[in-house]
Amino acid sequence: MAAETKVAAAVDAYISKRNPNLKPVANALRALIRKTVPNSREAINPWGIPVFEWNGPLCYIMVGKKHITFGFPRGASILDASGVLQGTGKNMRHLKLRELSDVRNANLKQLILQAKEINKGEPLGPAMRPKKRKSIYQLLPSYK
Repeated sequence: MAAETKVAAAVDAYISKRNPNLKPVANALRALIRKTVPNSREAINPWGIPVFEWNGPLCYIMVGKKHITFGFPRGASILDASGVLQGTGKNMRHLKLRELSDVRNANLKQLILQAKEINKGEPLGPAMRPKKRKSIYQLLPSYK
């Protein structure tokens, strides 16, 4: 099984486990991202959340009980003329998708394209990278 197929299967399992009723919405969103940024790569981040990467993290998809949170790690840099993005943090912004019609919103494609442009122009800063964890061997005192 190819790596991409394994990741896609893991994302499918994540969606089914969290809320199978939102699978059509999640799959439509994933298809939109792939179509909008063809060279993006689907992955699972260190926290177990499905993400798409293109020159760094592009966006994430979190499935909840009643909606999908579709977010951008660098969302604070996105110009949101439509006012759909939520959040007040230093970097991240998100929106909630509940139905297929939400995915068909033309503003979504523009947000994804802006996220791509941000990743294209600026390298990912250290504050946005996952912390490297020390291995158990680095934590143990050395024995001679």
